[in-house]
Amino acid sequence: MSDFSRRVEAIDISGIRKVFEAADEDAINLGLGQPDFPTPEHARRGAIDAIEAGKADGYTSNKGTRSLREAVAAKHARDNGLDIDPEDIIATSGGSEALHLAIEAHVDAGEEVLFPDPGFVSYDALTKLADGEPVGLPLRDDLTLDPATVEEHITEDTAAFVVNSPANPTGAVASPEDMREFARIAAEYDVLCISDEVYEHIVFEGEHRSPLEFDDAGNVVVVNACSKTYSMTGWRLGWVTGASERVERMLRVHQYAQACASAPAQYAAEAALTGPQDPVEEMVAAFEERRDVLLDGLEDMGLDVPTPRGAFYAMPQVPDGWVEEVLERGVVVVPGDAFGERGAGSARISYATSMENIEAALDAMRDATAATR
Repeated sequence: MSDFSRRVEAIDISGIRKVFEAADEDAINLGLGQPDFPTPEHARRGAIDAIEAGKADGYTSNKGTRSLREAVAAKHARDNGLDIDPEDIIATSGGSEALHLAIEAHVDAGEEVLFPDPGFVSYDALTKLADGEPVGLPLRDDLTLDPATVEEHITEDTAAFVVNSPANPTGAVASPEDMREFARIAAEYDVLCISDEVYEHIVFEGEHRSPLEFDDAGNVVVVNACSKTYSMTGWRLGWVTGASERVERMLRVHQYAQACASAPAQYAAEAALTGPQDPVEEMVAAFEERRDVLLDGLEDMGLDVPTPRGAFYAMPQVPDGWVEEVLERGVVVVPGDAFGERGAGSARISYATSMENIEAALDAMRDATAATR
């Protein structure tokens, strides 16, 4: 058998998936970041109508349908106060492909990509697949990324840094002041800021602001998706936007790797973005209620856990062997070191599941906590 590329040999299967695949079928899954709500009916109907009308049978434009890109532009105007040309938007196969395009189009061999540690697993892996050098950055005590830390770690070899707010796996929400600083740093050092805003609408305290709002240099690229906001993880529909020159380079990668995003999913996403937003508000309210129950339970066990202000994850510090004890009791959680070496000694817990599951999981966690002390 012939050899494999050094790039693919440098990465492994995600720690999230490893835990998930090893778990019993009947386990309570607090490991996957997947909302347990159905996709809104009007989004489903958008796909069904397009299919029945014969509009979803063929390729769309590489960038996606014009109507979807107009809906994304309208979303950015409504939610972020941004005036984005639909021509500067690429519809992608989920936020994951959008991240891949941003990194692949901007990182040369040996160049550095800075990102939060602990942080989303794809940042490290996609950097390695681009033959870049991943650099994980330590977080503040509240698990936010300090702009000063980014600035301190920028070198002549830095191509990009990643900002993720609300954050996976921590649930941290960056302040508007920090977002303004990230844009300043990108401009001053002439590096790319990749802003992962997939959890944009799931905020309980504080507010979401995009560094693109403060970008005058064309050095910010935004990655977003319908996956979390509209409970559309299976539809695989995201997008990336930035300066025209950057979009053109990312399109070069996209057209060969993907050609275009799924046509039915594009019509579903358009309907989700332009239709009633009540389902989003209902999901966020439910996530906040679940968060509070989970936090109360973890704190009652004596575990130290920063309060997540967004997304649907908590990341407590846990005793040695705690994750294994929890797994043995039929509850799936992810060890923190799956998200970077600084995640060691913690666990990521997703509360994108029913209150019944959370309460049952807390019982198992209490037993696991007692067993490891």
